[in-house]
Amino acid sequence: MKILNLYACLGGNRYKWNEVKEDIEVTAVELDPELARMYQERFPNDKVIVADAHEYLLNNFKDFDFIWSSPPCPTHSKVRVSQKNRKEFDFKFPDMKLYEEIIFLDNFFVGKWCVENVIPYYEPLIQAQKRGRHLYWTNFRLPNSLNERKQPKDFIMTGSKPNENFHEIDLTNYKGKQRKDKIARNLVDYEAGKTIFATALGIINKSKQEQGRLF
Repeated sequence: MKILNLYACLGGNRYKWNEVKEDIEVTAVELDPELARMYQERFPNDKVIVADAHEYLLNNFKDFDFIWSSPPCPTHSKVRVSQKNRKEFDFKFPDMKLYEEIIFLDNFFVGKWCVENVIPYYEPLIQAQKRGRHLYWTNFRLPNSLNERKQPKDFIMTGSKPNENFHEIDLTNYKGKQRKDKIARNLVDYEAGKTIFATALGIINKSKQEQGRLF
């Protein structure tokens, strides 16, 4: 089974996929070379590509059976609105690549797919399935619970070690420009990633016509 993991970061979503299915071939795409290096160390059997995930999806989607995408969330996050009155606030348009990928996958990809992002400060432009702190757009129905673990109380504190411990990662050797606490907070809980992958596999042989379109 060939899987495409876009905006892979350190593979929080991917961490337990092999517990669901052993014979998988994962291609991970990550723009940050340092994160790509650390992802490769964490998952030595995956193929890791340093590239623009959005462009890679367009050019290579036909080569895969399952696609997971976690586009950057900062321009959609409620945190941006909460900071808008700051003197040095940097106003930005919401990054519409999120919805480009949802629409594209829903109409052109014949396998199973999942797009993950934060709950935005606006009403989502396309219906999603809300689970915990995230929205998921998929072409299969998710269970009511993704078996997500309870986060430690100081999880969101800048630089707090529980960020790393919670995801079973070590950012000590990260030499890139991103904040380490931000990297850790952006990872999908690995139990949620495992549940979503298992759910997709449960209906992997049904055609799009049999299951019906979600949107």
